Amino acid sequence: MTVFIDTSAIYALFDAGDDNNGRAARIWERLISEQGNLVSTNYVMTEIFTLLHRRLGLVAVRMFQEDVYPLISVQWIDENTHHAGVAALLAAGRKKLSLVDCVSFDVMRSLGIKTTFCFDRHFKEQGFDCL
Repeated sequence: MTVFIDTSAIYALFDAGDDNNGRAARIWERLISEQGNLVSTNYVMTEIFTLLHRRLGLVAVRMFQEDVYPLISVQWIDENTHHAGVAALLAAGRKKLSLVDCVSFDVMRSLGIKTTFCFDRHFKEQGFDCL
């Protein structure tokens, strides 16, 4: 199974104080044991690195880089996908929806990915299955 990995899931996995930490750990273990195809974007990776660094420090960044990042197939965003994400963000006109989310939706649709590992309601609103 191919699963898109979102920032919210990775952050929950690393932050023991996050309400979704236990659930994230169980889902992550299942994904790893099933050896599924894990996909994300360089935009999500940038967001994860930034969030981990700001909230949990360099130790968390290093753990992510060494233990998790190698397991994820990263899709690099081109100019057209970026512009499509910006257009979707502006068309939605919603304060809490991010450019990273809009780009993620576009990538998931273009790759035919229907399932995401996330704790972000926007994916469900867009019709994706959330683990």
